[in-house]
Amino acid sequence: MTLSTTAPTTDAADPAGPGEPAATEPLLRIQEVADQVGLTTRSIRYYEEVGLLMPARSIGSYRLYDADDIARLQFIKGLRDDAGFSLAEIGQLLEDENARAQTRARFRATSDLAERRALLLEGIDRIDRQVGSLRGKIDRLQEMIDTATTRRQHLKDHLDELEPGSSVRAHTTPR
Repeated sequence: MTLSTTAPTTDAADPAGPGEPAATEPLLRIQEVADQVGLTTRSIRYYEEVGLLMPARSIGSYRLYDADDIARLQFIKGLRDDAGFSLAEIGQLLEDENARAQTRARFRATSDLAERRALLLEGIDRIDRQVGSLRGKIDRLQEMIDTATTRRQHLKDHLDELEPGSSVRAHTTPR
């Protein structure tokens, strides 16, 4: 059941355009969002508890989710399930994304070259940190792949050792 409650959208892609009166979109309750995103309501509540998500609340204190909340949950789920990120890592990525949006707004609001330069350098530092974190994850995954490949080769050597006339000796045979 979709609530008839609506919230203004703040998406720059809104046909009204930035700064124009925004269209309204339906707000969904937690079970509807859980069904749509493929998460449990408990997971969604937990993400709110740890600060990854901040849904609106109705007068009756029901959690209400808009399209941005749903996109954020899909992003969290993808990072967790598909990329194996911890919730702490996801939190840092989301925090960086929020900071990036704030920096973008501050950059657009100023014409002071020194301030713009500082904002750009801040953004570059943040992205460099993200890249370092992502490369660290790639390195850890590569180590896991290398270890699994070595284990596979070890088992393959044992298999080859069983073949008649094989000169491969993975280990000496216990007596």
